[in-house]
Amino acid sequence: MRPYILAETNWHNVKNECYQVVVLPWGATEAHNYHLPYSTDNVEAESIAAEAAHIAWDKGAKVIVLPAIPFGVNTGQSDVSLDMNLNPSTQFAILNDIIDTLNRQGIYKLVVLNSHGGNDFRQMLRELGLKYPKMFLAQVDWFKIKEIDSMFEDLGEHAGEVETSLMLYLKPEWVLPLSMAGDGAAKRYKFTAMREGWGWSERRWTSVTADTGIGNPAKSSSEKGEKLFKLLTEKIGSFLFDLAETSRSDFYK
Repeated sequence: MRPYILAETNWHNVKNECYQVVVLPWGATEAHNYHLPYSTDNVEAESIAAEAAHIAWDKGAKVIVLPAIPFGVNTGQSDVSLDMNLNPSTQFAILNDIIDTLNRQGIYKLVVLNSHGGNDFRQMLRELGLKYPKMFLAQVDWFKIKEIDSMFEDLGEHAGEVETSLMLYLKPEWVLPLSMAGDGAAKRYKFTAMREGWGWSERRWTSVTADTGIGNPAKSSSEKGEKLFKLLTEKIGSFLFDLAETSRSDFYK
């Protein structure tokens, strides 16, 4: 039993704790090339959240990790079999209920640990922050941590070297041989606005990639995954500790 994981702890322990920070892992259920499982984003979210909370807890922070939300925004993959979609409006409703519960119980710091590129909670957190002014609401996207850029040859976006390496470390028994993976080749928009990043439109996933991956997983390894996992959990764990130990009046300097 890990006392910082809500699903594993119990009322005997919870009733006597004063939690400072709540972590909500949020993933997705979707195809990840041919070799990775549909639950890849959830495995990543849960594992990173748990170890980051462990690091913060061992330093003395009272952090608790909620059960992961296993479905994300997959509106661009509606024609990929069993890619499960939660609309942003549904995510907003879920977040509202969770934040309302925490606010009522006097736990005022929530971090949404996001593991899926299709999820974006920032505008929701803006609106909910106005509704619940005592709450500090944050989104952490582990895949945007800058040091990742220098650790891999092919960053890709989805089921490539980064995610495959992580899964080879976290759940190797769920990863098919890399010889069975597609090469993750992907088309790009013809429009300059989209290619340069100052324009945006959702991609139709099956028009972009034949194997559902974006990025070549060929050079993935468990060793790279272990190194990445340590980097991510140490950085996020330090953030959780600092957040727990810092009062709202001291957030800015």
